[in-house]
Amino acid sequence: MIKVVIADDEERICQLIRALIDWEAMGLELAGFAHNGLEAAELAEKLKPDILITDIRMPGISGVELIQRLKEKNSDLEIIVISGYAHFEYAQQAIKYGVGDYLLKPVSKAELTATLEKLRQRICNRREDEQDKEELRRKAEKDVRRMRSGLLQALLDQTDLPLSIEVLRENYYLQVSPGIFQAFWLKMDCAQDSLSDSSALALMEKAQSVLERGLKSKCFEMVSAVKEFSCVGIMNYARGRQEEIRKILKGCLSQMELQRGLFDPVSFSMSAGGAFESPELLQESMKEASVLIQDRIVKGTGRLLEQRGTLYAARENMAREKYLREIANAVEALSTDQAEQAVKHLLDEVRRMRDVRGREIFELVDSAAEIFSACTQMPERAKRLAEFRRRYEQCSSTEELFRCLGGFQNEYIEECRAQRENDAVRPVRKAKQYIQNHYSEPITLEEVSEIVGLSSAYFSVLFKKTEGEGFAKYLINVRMEQAKILLRESNISVADICRQVGYNDLKHFTHTFEKAVGVRPATYRKLYG
Repeated sequence: MIKVVIADDEERICQLIRALIDWEAMGLELAGFAHNGLEAAELAEKLKPDILITDIRMPGISGVELIQRLKEKNSDLEIIVISGYAHFEYAQQAIKYGVGDYLLKPVSKAELTATLEKLRQRICNRREDEQDKEELRRKAEKDVRRMRSGLLQALLDQTDLPLSIEVLRENYYLQVSPGIFQAFWLKMDCAQDSLSDSSALALMEKAQSVLERGLKSKCFEMVSAVKEFSCVGIMNYARGRQEEIRKILKGCLSQMELQRGLFDPVSFSMSAGGAFESPELLQESMKEASVLIQDRIVKGTGRLLEQRGTLYAARENMAREKYLREIANAVEALSTDQAEQAVKHLLDEVRRMRDVRGREIFELVDSAAEIFSACTQMPERAKRLAEFRRRYEQCSSTEELFRCLGGFQNEYIEECRAQRENDAVRPVRKAKQYIQNHYSEPITLEEVSEIVGLSSAYFSVLFKKTEGEGFAKYLINVRMEQAKILLRESNISVADICRQVGYNDLKHFTHTFEKAVGVRPATYRKLYG
């Protein structure tokens, strides 16, 4: 059995939750109650429940502190947070620790039942996975839900997918009937890395459940699936219900928008593809929905985006050519300022376009990223572009989309600039190492230049720029430092020291030493030896 503990400082709330559910029928055991945070922590430690239902505000320790403490000890503990609208900020903190779901007061039987069923299934799946992963894999392959999700993926990925009422019934186990077939797309936008993976999944599952509750009773069949920050789906409903379904979609979107304060900064948008009487056109409807959802960056989030007339073809304009010229110059100079100007001018071109569609803007930015990666001969190009696309799919406005492009450019230009500086420093570092190991030999600029693989003229300029002094002066300083060490720490004659630091002429050595140190070698030994 799956054990459940309820924590709420109000006894009547505990009893209400107890009365709402047929615990035994759901395969759940109501193991105990707690009326403050400390009592809940002790009870959880003692009973080791699988699910904790807790109020966000309690005496002792708060629900947030309780969740944090319990999650640190048992990351698999599933937690349902109960919150009133007045306590959104506390619920928002709790979400970060990976709660399984949240419920708003007053708690409804249907929502609590659905949430418990979802968590029960999650726990059972986890247990089965721990017991026999291979058996779970074989069962999952036959699972009807997986088959239905496979249909949605095929609608997105495949071309010319043959569909009919018979195929949908027999291959995908859908209870479809003659009527209307239509696709929809719900998109969540949020700041980069503002939500953990578990929090994003919990939120998207909440959005999915809102859609399913709103649509399933009005449709012959409705299938949906969460895909990262999107929930995509298809509907089959009776002719004449199109306007009713449209209102339900808008209502579901409004429900998620009303709760967005819990997850700020998060926004939702929805698109509806074409409504067709033939299931063969479901793929076209899904394609339209995927294109329309991109219009949120133009029309704003929080809207139901619908098809109006035919799709615009990607317009021909001079924007790409101008960007190509400007970004090529920026790459040549490794200038982030010039690169930012190229992005700004591209954005200005978009703002001058009339009736521009979101799809066109996404395609323009995507092609700009392709152009930039080609100009820079970017290593791991496909991988970097895939990461960039993952980022820009979370943009909810045109300005944010172009900031994302600018960040992509600047990040790589900075890498190239650092690499160029390293390439300049490396031969100088190699030369210095060679000098340290061979200062006692007759070293020349030409010899060292050849060793580091540069022309003597370029090496001379590079060495002075990097070190602040010329090659000859640097060599003299190294030799003089070694001479000073030998004069201080040995009894070797000045003549022998002269030869050991690379000089054959004692008079020349003495003159050079006096010029560099201020005294003759013999005097230096008397003063410091």
